[in-house]
Amino acid sequence: MLATRSLRVPAHISLLHVEQEVAGDDTPALQSVLESDTVREDLLHRERELSTQIAAGRAEGSEAAQLAEIYAKLEEIEADKAPARASVILAGLGFTPKMQQQPTREFSGGWRMRLALARALFARPDLLLLDEPTNMLDVRAILWLENYLQTWPSTILVVSHDRNFLNAIATDIIHLHSQRLDGYRGDFETFIKSKQERLLNQQREYEAQQQYRQHIQVFIDRFRYNANRASQVQSKLKMLEKLPELKPVDKELEVVMKFPDGFEKFSPPILQLDEVDFYYDPKHVIFSRLSVSADLESRICVVGENGAGKSTMLKLLMGDLAPVRGIRHAHRNLKIGYFSQHHVEQLDLNVSAVELLARKFPGRPEEEYRHQLGRYGISGELAVRPVASLSGGQKSRVAFAQMTMPCPNFYILDEPTNHLDMETIEALGRALNNFRVEFPGKQLEEEIGMFTGGR
Repeated sequence: MLATRSLRVPAHISLLHVEQEVAGDDTPALQSVLESDTVREDLLHRERELSTQIAAGRAEGSEAAQLAEIYAKLEEIEADKAPARASVILAGLGFTPKMQQQPTREFSGGWRMRLALARALFARPDLLLLDEPTNMLDVRAILWLENYLQTWPSTILVVSHDRNFLNAIATDIIHLHSQRLDGYRGDFETFIKSKQERLLNQQREYEAQQQYRQHIQVFIDRFRYNANRASQVQSKLKMLEKLPELKPVDKELEVVMKFPDGFEKFSPPILQLDEVDFYYDPKHVIFSRLSVSADLESRICVVGENGAGKSTMLKLLMGDLAPVRGIRHAHRNLKIGYFSQHHVEQLDLNVSAVELLARKFPGRPEEEYRHQLGRYGISGELAVRPVASLSGGQKSRVAFAQMTMPCPNFYILDEPTNHLDMETIEALGRALNNFRVEFPGKQLEEEIGMFTGGR
């Protein structure tokens, strides 16, 4: 509503919402960022037009004065420093000098999202709207963005489930719940403490009022038909009517996730790559003599910059890609459960969660599908609603239920917390900590304790 100005926003306030990736064309990445400053672009365009007219002898006499005015405005906005500033922003978000000169059509969706963020930062709107800006960033880019936004001169409104990011940049928190907004001063940790105190005070006030109401009601019930106390009864009734209506604290339902466990352990090596070479193009080798293994106690986190080959290594481990040289060894009883960062996008949104599992794993009683979904907090009416109507966190839990239905004994999780709400992230952390069979995983969110890394 803010982005479309459905809510009233003064016309003089510039507003920018980063939500879509930059369209791919032949424009170099650096030039794409420069073009986001429309004021500078308009001035440069007008300057070129006037210069062409003067050079062609078509000047009418006022061109020189107009040029002087344009040059003054360009100097005022420091237009000559714009390319360097744009390059610094792109570099902070992970673009190498070579990448900054590449056409935007050569970038993947994730990199085009970074480019959209770079354009917004370069344009410096009065109100910047960011929706999960850290989802497509690696740790280095996130730290750079945190530092950059801490000195941002205007207003930022951000939606994020990255606690560390919110603690680094937020001065105020707006909590949207129960169709209302509550404001809190401070960062996210301060918000958590203040919210708990507010809810505790709210519950205490409600309980105190309930006791007071009960005390008055006892008097009314006792003397309701006593003529000598009629005026007192009426007075008490008016007191009850004038009392403000306080409500008890709405209890937030705890998100539940539980991975099936209790499997028989087996001896190492469970899964390993030995002296593996791999490339898509012989001129660009991704791995040379790569060796990695997982034993019974492994809790592995894979970290690295975007494009370093993390997902490629996972595909080699799973056997989806074959090494150019070297050996992949997998235990005969190994059963891998893989959660990709695009897992949720691959769900059929037109059917219910129960139907989804029934189609994927046919021939089982409906109660088994419901029980499996219940492990992840998808129970009752939620289990029979179309998946499209579920929240982002609920869809992710359906995806986890689908992944664990075959009872894997080895998990590889590729960015599992992307697009998860904080409650589901915390539930995932508890589920992983409570899982009692040895598995490694790839996880790039700090909220998951034993997979800390990456972010």
